Amino acid sequence: MFQRQSKIHGLLFLFFFVFGVIASVWVVLRNGWWLPELASDRETIDKIFVTIFIIAGILFILSELTLSYFVFRYAGEPGRKAFYLPGKTKKEILWSILPGTLVVIILEISAEFIGGASLWSRIHGEVPKDAFLVEITGEQFAWSVRYPGPDGKFGKTDPNLISYDNPLGIDISDEAAKDDIVFPAGQGVLYLPLNHPVVFLIKSKDVIHSPYLPNFRVKQDAVPGMTTRTWFVPKKEGEYELACAELCGLGHYRMKLPVVVEPMEKVQEWLSEQTPAGDIYY
Repeated sequence: MFQRQSKIHGLLFLFFFVFGVIASVWVVLRNGWWLPELASDRETIDKIFVTIFIIAGILFILSELTLSYFVFRYAGEPGRKAFYLPGKTKKEILWSILPGTLVVIILEISAEFIGGASLWSRIHGEVPKDAFLVEITGEQFAWSVRYPGPDGKFGKTDPNLISYDNPLGIDISDEAAKDDIVFPAGQGVLYLPLNHPVVFLIKSKDVIHSPYLPNFRVKQDAVPGMTTRTWFVPKKEGEYELACAELCGLGHYRMKLPVVVEPMEKVQEWLSEQTPAGDIYY
């Protein structure tokens, strides 16, 4: 009886496993890949994602098929007694080295052959000199946006100057701040130029946030007390959304920011229509 039950369990395990794999493939084929349409120059992210997914998927299928086989093949038998297997150091070392080696191989594949290492060095390396600058500041539970004026420079800020009327603490004594375009939390729109390098300077006023643009494959934490940076090139004109990918409190779900990608001429025209900080804070 016990043997029959164990074999049934093995067959059921195998059935539901195969059914789950087929159902998952069907959902992907029916609804498409779950990643949104790529709209930037970070196609390498997709290649790495797909490669790791395929490797992990193959290993998962092989391991589960093996498990199903053993459950069925070595079903319990009447009179069979359980026995204790003492630990064996050599085998434990071997089974620690094998998974570790596999992880290193996957990392090397993604880094060297797919371009992960070059992408990392490019993102965290030197920024193009003609890049379009945007400062994004997170707070519970909205985003503030600041663009430099015609001088291409941001004015100084000071946390001690933060107030209801000056939410970013802009230093009113700094000449470079007068032409900055400032959108307080929850009031801005992120306008980005098409086919032009964009640099995000990212800050936080309270807790850790993380601006995330799924279509652009861009995500970078906003850490209190420091400025983080990332850059990319928008490749498709349209309307998108920036969200917060770091759980930051009860209003986390509200941290959304509209994103618009248009040719540089239209972006500059839009910026010229905005009120500079000099007319607001001075």
